[in-house]
Amino acid sequence: MIEAYPSSMFKVRFEDGQEALCHISGRMRKHYIRILNGDRVIVEFSPYDLTKGRIIYRES
Repeated sequence: MIEAYPSSMFKVRFEDGQEALCHISGRMRKHYIRILNGDRVIVEFSPYDLTKGRIIYRES
């Protein structure tokens, strides 16, 4: 994760250099899991738009 935007949106950069705009999944919001710049996350994508995704896990 490289940049945080309002309303739980984040810009995520992947190992291959591509970037995507992602939001936090409902389960992460429910359990108050916070994400900071530099955290490694797992993202799932919609098959319709590969520039937007959902953060489903924060790695420590």
